[in-house]
Amino acid sequence: MAPLPNAELVQNSLQLYRYLLRCCKQLPEENIRQHYRHAVRQSFKLHADEDNPERIQQIIKRAIEDADWVMNK
Repeated sequence: MAPLPNAELVQNSLQLYRYLLRCCKQLPEENIRQHYRHAVRQSFKLHADEDNPERIQQIIKRAIEDADWVMNK
């Protein structure tokens, strides 16, 4: 189960970034939302130079799985 509909439509890093920020908006407490927004932004900056398409798809898949775990926690 994905945290938001259309997780399967995420194809690139910018779409992933927006998707994850939308997930953060659904979290129950402001301090939790701020924590995960910060983590999403840091991860986006960390992987901004990635150019290997296979690695990008791995990152996208893992990020969606992690978001699912956080949303169901």
